Amino acid sequence: MFSLAGQTAVVTGGGRGIGRGISLALAEAGANLVISGRTAETLESTAKEIAGLGADVLVHPCDITSQDAIDGLVAASLDRFGAINCWVNNAGSASAGDVGPLIDLAENQWDRVVDLNLKWTFFAAQAAARAMGEHGGSIINISSRSGSQPCPYTGQYGAAKAGVENLTATMAVEWGHLGIRVNAIAPGVVVTENSQSMRRESTRRRQIETVPLRRLGEVEDIGPLAVYFASDESSWVSGSVVQVNGGSRIPVGTLSYLHHINRKMEEAETQEDAS
Repeated sequence: MFSLAGQTAVVTGGGRGIGRGISLALAEAGANLVISGRTAETLESTAKEIAGLGADVLVHPCDITSQDAIDGLVAASLDRFGAINCWVNNAGSASAGDVGPLIDLAENQWDRVVDLNLKWTFFAAQAAARAMGEHGGSIINISSRSGSQPCPYTGQYGAAKAGVENLTATMAVEWGHLGIRVNAIAPGVVVTENSQSMRRESTRRRQIETVPLRRLGEVEDIGPLAVYFASDESSWVSGSVVQVNGGSRIPVGTLSYLHHINRKMEEAETQEDAS
């Protein structure tokens, strides 16, 4: 079961974090891999791990935020392997410079985050669907729990991921007759190379307290679901968004935001009483 032998999977942002975990899981299931991303060094490092699992792998560094880059990734994949059976839209993020309250959000902060996480996710999926043609395949969009929960200080990111989930359902309907299945994975808080170095211990504890399974996610928690969506065992599953969050239903960002606001209001009241 869940064999991907002879199939080819493309993973955007496949060199690090969740993308790396997905790439390794797909390779372990027998797929050939095409991994793309902005940093050649991390891609090469992940490619060595993939090759160590016995899979064939193509490294294709590119910035996915242009149609030419997407077309080049598709062309390179088809030239090397002849077909694309699975496409994982993992590339996406919100940088520290784009974090802030919605009331102060600038147009360029909106555009950077929404373009990367929604616009280019769609056009990459469109290119993948065209490449899959009538032989069909599986498109897997990586969403976030932010797509269905309040997302203070990164509201544009949450809005973009909500759009990804809506598009996932619509693409599943429009492309189903082509044999193309489209599903999404919505991870909760997953510890990656970047987040691990940035997260304070107090924040980490607060996050864990919101998770019934009492731990944060690891990149290895996401890959098996991607393998399922890519495999024939999910041949009658399309348009689904699966939450992978340890059972968490409480957005820690909202709790942190409300704590911040309550503290500011208390300080303002104290100053008012003192005057």
